Amino acid sequence: MSVIDLPASFPDRLVSGYKSFRDSRFPTEQSRFKCLAETGQQPEIMIIGCCDSRVSPEVIFDAGPGEIFVVRNVANLIPPYQPDQVHHGTSAALEFAIVALRVKHVVVMGHGRCGGVHAALTNPAPLTSTDFIGRWMSLVTPEADRVRADASVPEDQKQTRLEHDVVRRSLENLMTFPCVKIRTGKGNLKLHGAWFDVGLGELHVLDPDTGDFGPFSGF
Repeated sequence: MSVIDLPASFPDRLVSGYKSFRDSRFPTEQSRFKCLAETGQQPEIMIIGCCDSRVSPEVIFDAGPGEIFVVRNVANLIPPYQPDQVHHGTSAALEFAIVALRVKHVVVMGHGRCGGVHAALTNPAPLTSTDFIGRWMSLVTPEADRVRADASVPEDQKQTRLEHDVVRRSLENLMTFPCVKIRTGKGNLKLHGAWFDVGLGELHVLDPDTGDFGPFSGF
């Protein structure tokens, strides 16, 4: 394979980061990468998170290569099962993780100060004429309308409330996928909800019995 010089426009931050990876991390994990290349990936956990640059699951959970199968999109949303002729990136990744990789856990992880959730709550003018964000966030319009109109929720808590509701909605949508319903029914797949506080670095988990989020206390 011939060696080429990187284009001058290639981001300096990525160049320095890759050099650091090659000089420090890769030598210590080279055997792990070699094994993954030869045997393929076998992660037991799938995380569906937001594409927000502040909430990388691999960083939050200190994961090594091949440990977590990660899918990220705006506001960590899972659409309902819809087998039509339209392109479905998140559904495709979910299908691969469940059917091909046979992961044992799926975690939907929301986070604080989510831009997509803020857009759903405040209904701003579209960024472009296509309004991809608006159409995507319409998946949680009922939840946004309910939180917006709920006078019992203080204004400064509405965003967090909707962020939690988005996780709950995604978990409900997960169960519309036949492959998920079958495997959870057999007990070999478990679904989880989580929410990450960006400022505090604090993980909250969804209690399946109460339906409430609380700070992780497993230490």
